[in-house]
Amino acid sequence: MTSPALPREAGHAAGLPRSSMVVAAFSTVVEWYDFTLYLFMTTVLSRVFFGSGASSVLTALAVFAIAYVMRPFGALVFGHVGDRLGRRRVLLASMSVMTVAMLVTALLPTREQIGSTAGVLLLLLRCVMGFSVGGEYTGVMTYLVEGAPPRRRGLVASLASAASEVGALLAVGVAALTTALTSGPALDSWGWRIPFLFGALLAAGTLTARSTMQESPAFERLQQAHGADHGPLRQTLRTQRPALYRTFTISALGSITYYVGITYVPTYLTSVGGFAESDALWLATLASAAVIVVTPFAGVMADRLGRRPTLVVFGVLSLVLPVAMFAFMTGGHAVLALVGAVVLALVAGGVSAVGASSAPEQFPVAGRLSGLAVATVATTIFGGLTPYASQVLIDGTGWRLVPGIMVAGVALLALPVLWRLPETAPSRLVPARRPRNGGDLEGYRT
Repeated sequence: MTSPALPREAGHAAGLPRSSMVVAAFSTVVEWYDFTLYLFMTTVLSRVFFGSGASSVLTALAVFAIAYVMRPFGALVFGHVGDRLGRRRVLLASMSVMTVAMLVTALLPTREQIGSTAGVLLLLLRCVMGFSVGGEYTGVMTYLVEGAPPRRRGLVASLASAASEVGALLAVGVAALTTALTSGPALDSWGWRIPFLFGALLAAGTLTARSTMQESPAFERLQQAHGADHGPLRQTLRTQRPALYRTFTISALGSITYYVGITYVPTYLTSVGGFAESDALWLATLASAAVIVVTPFAGVMADRLGRRPTLVVFGVLSLVLPVAMFAFMTGGHAVLALVGAVVLALVAGGVSAVGASSAPEQFPVAGRLSGLAVATVATTIFGGLTPYASQVLIDGTGWRLVPGIMVAGVALLALPVLWRLPETAPSRLVPARRPRNGGDLEGYRT
């Protein structure tokens, strides 16, 4: 089968040193710790900042959704900087903003202290966080894909995806430990601050480690050969539309499986399944731990079998499993709820692991971050908005399986695109002619 020629970098003679790769891969912990923590602490934060009314949980989820709207704007700004000035600068700038935002969040006054202004301040800080995260995950994945050995890109990028699950695991673990060790009044008064203070320390340590990273070798070669493009976004929009469609689809499936199938689950278990907050968080902790185990295997599959067939497999699983798994979580039975949460998490982790390498590979080096920035619109729609939409639809219709139907619906629409996805795994490509060193994959076929 012949697939369309892809304007991407084929490989390189020299990659990044292992120390830079390790720092980049494991620094995704911070981003996912923060955003997962917010969702895992939704019921607590809703009381602290929006009162104990029936609509407070929805309001807290709406804050999460609104803040996520800032993600594409941040991605576009950081993407322009990354394609013009380098990947390293983006990674330092985004982590600096995240460190400050998490620290200030931990120090915020509550609704009991300053009234509704507390909720407004929380929203503003979440918007700052959303803006900074826009350049974070795409920057890390681009950095790793450009610095990893070509035939191990899937594994290396999946390790960063696994590290993000470590962040999620830390978030749910710290949240569960905090709710278990502090009583109701203490939790609402000061206990909720502990997880955010921990996150600020984690971000500060990551920022220090990132200062030792080297620049992407692919970007340095681009600068030496041609210089950075002064209009990378414009050029990408003009010449890379098929790649934008493909990356949007990958991001949409990865986002809805992750944000509905993992981060929304504790809220679902509490509000629909009837579990106590602490029990729901511990169930989510076990599910997050399972994802860390499966993610590298998905990366190896992507390297050995190819990106396309591996994504198709996880797309099919995303279609057939979610409705049943959410049904498992509605009966109040802990074992069934655990099975449902773990299976959903494994599917989401697999999609994210393969998407980590396949999405950046759709674009040439010159406009890679800008192209991925456009794709973050899918993350906003299918990630940031879906937990809120799920809760609204459940409350409005009384139909408890709505989240599973949403995931399956997106998977159904994504599968035709994934089926036609051009293969980008170097191990699955056959050269029709030998590319020049550091050249594109044009002339390769599957």
